[in-house]
Amino acid sequence: MKADVSAIPSPCISVCRMHAGSGWCEGCLRTIDEIAAWSVLDDQHKRAVWKLLPQRREVLAAMKGQAS
Repeated sequence: MKADVSAIPSPCISVCRMHAGSGWCEGCLRTIDEIAAWSVLDDQHKRAVWKLLPQRREVLAAMKGQAS
């Protein structure tokens, strides 16, 4: 039997480092719970996570800018 491969890819870019202030991975911008659940999330929930990432990227950039 062939494995069912989801059409929604992981946002992981292999930069796995959690940002203490935001609770998001600095590479993929997911929470630890989102990362842990990714393999069992349905496509609707994966899309919902993907929709959050651009805003998280902006917030994280602002947080890092303030830390300088």
